[in-house]
Amino acid sequence: MEQIKIKYGLDERPPMLQTLIFAMQWLAITIATVIIIGKVVAGLHYTDFGQQLLYMQKLFFVIAISLFFQVLWGHRLPLITGPATVLLVAILAGTGRGTDAIYTSIATGGAFLVVLSVTGLFSWISRYFTPRVVATILILIALTITPTILNLILTTTAAETPLTNLGFALLFFVAMIAADRLLPGIWKTTMIVWAIIVGSIAYIAVVPPEVWHDRGHLGLVSGFFNNFTTGLIWDPGLLISFLICFIALSINDLGSIQAVGQIVNPPDMKSRVTRGITLSGLSNMLAGFFGVIGPVNFSMSVGIIAANGNASRFSLIPTSLALMAMAFLPGVVAFIWNVPAVVIGTILLYIMCAQLAAGLMMAFGSKKFSFQDGLTIGIPMMISILVSYLPPQVKAAFPPLLLPVIGNGFAMGVLAVLILEHIVYPVKPSSRQLMH
Repeated sequence: MEQIKIKYGLDERPPMLQTLIFAMQWLAITIATVIIIGKVVAGLHYTDFGQQLLYMQKLFFVIAISLFFQVLWGHRLPLITGPATVLLVAILAGTGRGTDAIYTSIATGGAFLVVLSVTGLFSWISRYFTPRVVATILILIALTITPTILNLILTTTAAETPLTNLGFALLFFVAMIAADRLLPGIWKTTMIVWAIIVGSIAYIAVVPPEVWHDRGHLGLVSGFFNNFTTGLIWDPGLLISFLICFIALSINDLGSIQAVGQIVNPPDMKSRVTRGITLSGLSNMLAGFFGVIGPVNFSMSVGIIAANGNASRFSLIPTSLALMAMAFLPGVVAFIWNVPAVVIGTILLYIMCAQLAAGLMMAFGSKKFSFQDGLTIGIPMMISILVSYLPPQVKAAFPPLLLPVIGNGFAMGVLAVLILEHIVYPVKPSSRQLMH
């Protein structure tokens, strides 16, 4: 495999102009992740645009704070931070439980991560996440979010029909696949950004929006320091569901940190992992207090480094400051909100296909793949799909205390794969190894 050429090393400081150019590239990708996940969650919680706008402002702020401290004092690597898709799965399963209960669970999950990391318990837990388990988790995230993707694509107003949206989504999706195949270098790495821009323009040209959102009565600069999670609500079932998702988040964090670490070869990787996961936990505690979805480190950073040759962590400082500034500019956030739901849904579908591919690569990466391996991965997948598509009236019959767990396709899939991997079809300890 050809070695990635690094122009600027981890602790090097590129010239100011180069730093700003690199920062803009990081910023574009980070904004894209915030738009895609943030708009889905804000739409789940609120119907009033003012509340949705406030949510997005707070989310931009939390992501900015997390990125800033990760780069300077956390893992200290060129890794972008964005909303965690795995937490979106838990939020979807907890719909109807109340936002205070959801974000109490996120804050608690963040504290759980901190405890796991600083006490060394994470190393003990991570040994149960073998390649088969991690591969299944990657696949489960993609599968359990498909109902939400469908809703985003098929949601219509009076100006369009579901068939119009479905046709647009199909053509847009095929175009994204073609672009992934044909685009070179940095264009391919930042394709999600261009997809949001081009897809939005194309859809608005076909179906003009009935309402164009702006900052309304808010000033050019507006704060967002209100509606915090001050009333803690403990929902045991919801908390268990989130803790399962937070363990998956920590494995995701570990994989992202190690992936970038293999490129830049920094010293003392063990302490970087500990600091990185600890700060992810603290960031999720902050997110829970602010009442927004928590952050995670994104492994797509590897592709950006490979494309532009920049591994300097300092180029992410302007990115974090720009995100923080955006949080105080409701006009900018409102403009971003106008990205059509069908565009968000189609891009999310593409991202989940990439995640599914990553899971399959891990599953089939070993030289030997047996029938038992297939069952260990396949059974949780089927359980997850069945639970994800259960009719609302069936879920309503579940005990309320257990609904966030047994009604959560991802949580049930993770529990199933752990049971199959370590009890039903156990493998020899010597053959177990964590994802690298």
